[in-house]
Amino acid sequence: MNPNDSIYVNLGGAEGLHRLVEVFYSKVQAHPQLGPLFPEDIAPVLEKQYQFLSQFFGGPALFSELHGHPMMRARHMHVPITPERAEEWLQCMKEALEEREVEEPLRSFVLNRLAGPAHHFVNMPQE
Repeated sequence: MNPNDSIYVNLGGAEGLHRLVEVFYSKVQAHPQLGPLFPEDIAPVLEKQYQFLSQFFGGPALFSELHGHPMMRARHMHVPITPERAEEWLQCMKEALEEREVEEPLRSFVLNRLAGPAHHFVNMPQE
């Protein structure tokens, strides 16, 4: 990890982030609690996730340019997100980072950066 570069650059820029998002959503779709929350045609979800993470990790502000302010909690209010699901989402990302062979300390840095938003999206108590 080069601390002088953004997370976006450290993850391999556009190509690296696209690959990470693809691996991540293959895990999300296969997850028994998370998979059913997503549409069968996952391609638009992958693209929006790439756009958001690009911006969130210090790359191009693609999400805002295409969709306006992220307002991510509001955009997820229709999805029942429990504390358990937030942790499962983070676990899928951890597994994707490992599969993509993202090394420490970058892997932990990315997970810590995503933990705040993941828990901020929680909109219902534990089931």
